[in-house]
Amino acid sequence: MDVVDISSLSKSVLWATFAITFLLGAVMQKTGFCNMGAVSDAYIMSSWDRLKQWFLAIGVAIIGFALMSYFGMIDPLKSIYTSNKFLWLSTMVGSILFGFGMVLSSGCGSKTLVRIGGGNLKSLIVFMVLGLSAYMTLRGFLGVIRINTLDTFFIAFNTPQDLPSLLSGPLGIPRANLHLALGLIIGFAFIASALAKKSFWTPENLFAGTAVGLAICAIWWISGHLGHVAEDPNTLEEVFLVTNSARMESLSFVAPYAYSLDWLMMYSDTSKVLTVGIVAVVGMVLGSAAIALLTKSFRWESFRNAEDTANHLIGAALMGFGGVTALGCTVGQGLSGISTLALGSILALPGFIFGAYLGLRYLQIRLAPNPCA
Repeated sequence: MDVVDISSLSKSVLWATFAITFLLGAVMQKTGFCNMGAVSDAYIMSSWDRLKQWFLAIGVAIIGFALMSYFGMIDPLKSIYTSNKFLWLSTMVGSILFGFGMVLSSGCGSKTLVRIGGGNLKSLIVFMVLGLSAYMTLRGFLGVIRINTLDTFFIAFNTPQDLPSLLSGPLGIPRANLHLALGLIIGFAFIASALAKKSFWTPENLFAGTAVGLAICAIWWISGHLGHVAEDPNTLEEVFLVTNSARMESLSFVAPYAYSLDWLMMYSDTSKVLTVGIVAVVGMVLGSAAIALLTKSFRWESFRNAEDTANHLIGAALMGFGGVTALGCTVGQGLSGISTLALGSILALPGFIFGAYLGLRYLQIRLAPNPCA
C-alpha cells in the first residue's frame, strides 16, 4: 500500500481551495451576487433577479452534492450539517439574528469579503468585529451562554438529520437512491423557480447562480474527496485534511473569520496552520480585488456618520453570534448546508430571509421622516 504524503496532499487541498475561492470572489464582484442584496431587492424594488440567482445556486449545489454522493465521490454523512442532533431553537434564533445583522452591515460574510476586495474600509471593520464575535461564540463567554441556553433545546434523531436519512426507513428506499431522487427533484425545483420567467435568462444572472453553485460543489469535492484520507499514516484514523471541523467542509464565512484572526494573531504558534476556511477567506478577498482593479471600480469607502458606524458594528456582532449559533451563514447554511438536504439548513434558510426583512423594516423606520419635526 502506498504511503500518503500528508504534507503534499494538504498543500494541494489548500491551493485548490484558493483557486476556487479566488474565482468565486471575482464572480461575486463582477456580477453583484449577494444574498442580503437578494432580499433587499425583492423587498424594496420588487426585483427578484438576485433572489433567483441564489435559488439557482442552491439548485445547482443540491444536484451536484447528490450526484457526487451517489457515485461515491464524497460521503454525505461526514459533514457538520448531518449530525443526528437537530438544534432547532439555535438555528431559528441564530439565522434570524444573522439575517438582521447582515442588513445593518451592508452584506453577509461573503459580501463583506468581496467589499473588502473593492476597497471598502467599513467591511474591514465588519470583518474584525464579526470574527471576534464569532470566536467568543465558539470558545468564549458567548459560547457558554449559547450552550447553556439555546443549545439545550434540540431533537435527537435516531438517524442523521438530512432528509434522505430521515425518510429512507419509513419509505423503504435505500438511502443512496433516495438521496439521488430527492436531490434531483428538490434541486430542479429550485432551478425551475429561478428560470420560471425568461426575463431572468440573462448571461449575468445565469452565470452568477451557476458559478456559485458549482463553487460549493467544488469545495465539497476538494475537502471530502481530494483531502480525504481513509487511514492517516500517523494516527491510523480517517481524516479530512486541513479542515477546522476535522470533517468534510464546504464554504462558510463566519467561523472561518474567527479562525483567520486566530491564525494571524498566533502565527508563531506552529500548531496554528492554514485551513480550508482560512484560505477561502483570502481567496475571496484577492479574487474580488483583482476584478475591482481590472475594471477600475476599486475605491476607498468609509463610514458616513456615527449611526452608520454603529449599525455596522452591531450588525457584525449579530452576524458573528448568529452565524455560529445557526451553524453557518447564508453561504454556510444557505448554500453549503442546504445542499446536503439537512433539516437544520432547511430551517435556517427562511430564518435568514425573515431576519433580513426585519432589518430592512428597521432601517425603513429609522429613515422615515418624522412628522412631528
